Order: sequence, then C-alpha cells, then structure tokens
Amino acid sequence: MNTFICLLRGINVGGHKKVKMADLKTLFTSLGYNDVVTYIQSGNIIFKSHEKSIDEITAVIKKAIVDAFGFEVPVFVLTRKMLTQVYENYALSPEYIASSYFTLLHTVPSTEDIALVNNLELPKEHFVATENCVYIYPEKGYGKAKATNTFFEKKLNVVATTRNYKTIVKLLELSS
Repeated sequence: MNTFICLLRGINVGGHKKVKMADLKTLFTSLGYNDVVTYIQSGNIIFKSHEKSIDEITAVIKKAIVDAFGFEVPVFVLTRKMLTQVYENYALSPEYIASSYFTLLHTVPSTEDIALVNNLELPKEHFVATENCVYIYPEKGYGKAKATNTFFEKKLNVVATTRNYKTIVKLLELSS
C-alpha cells in the first residue's frame, strides 16, 4: 500500500467550511482508504491506498467532500516522499526553519513568476519560491506578514496551501 498525505485548503478557518476531523476520517474510510489519521483541525489527513495515481485520488476526494459537506475546497495530495523532498529542500537559512511556513503549490508556476517573487523584498519577511513550495520566514510572525498564502497565490498564479514547520514535521512523523 502507498502512504499519502492530503492537505485541504480553507476548512475550519474563521468559522467557514466547518468539518469535524472525525467526519473527515469517516469519509476517507468510506472511500476505501486505510489507516486514516487526521492531524489538527486544518485539514491534514494521512492515509494508505492501493491506488497510485495522485490525480485520481485527488478527484475522488474533491467529489466526496462536495457530496458529504456541500462545498468545494482545494485538495492537495502528496506522497510521503514528495513532502520529505519539500522539507529537505528548505531554501532559507537553517536558523529560521523552526519558525518557518511552507506554502505548497498545487501546480508549477511559470519560471517568470518564480523569478518575480524571488526578486521581491518585503521588510522583515524572508521567502524563496521554488517549483513546488514557497519557504517563508516572517520575522514578526505569520499573522502580521504580507507574504501570505493569498499573496503567493496571486503573484505565482497558482492555488496554494500553507502549513507551519511543526505541522510539516508532524505529518512526516505520522506518515512514516
């Protein structure tokens, strides 16, 4: 069986698109996925499947969420290897990693958009965009940052979802 990590964007944020993790776990189990584990309320699910196609798994999950909860959300499905590579390719100074955020990109942005982002400068905000992730270290904290998920979605013309360092590490731990 293959281990996958699913990240849902925009659930349980500000009282919108509320989903109980127990309901999400039940949904994934009903889809035939095994060893389903959720982590915190922001839509992080680890599961196992015989299926190998990330695109097919993503389509099944997206449809199931609409059918079960009545709304659409962006769905990101990664293998453990893919998330490990994102973690291992951390592109900022190692001293920042524990306070960093990882903005995972649903599709690969154009090289021009990546270059544009990497040439931007915001006071007290450090970031590096790659083909699959923007690594962010906001000195004043993410809540006060201008370089947020929405900022990078607009600049890179992609759909994205952001997780902090602690969540990335925990997802890797839970999926091992």
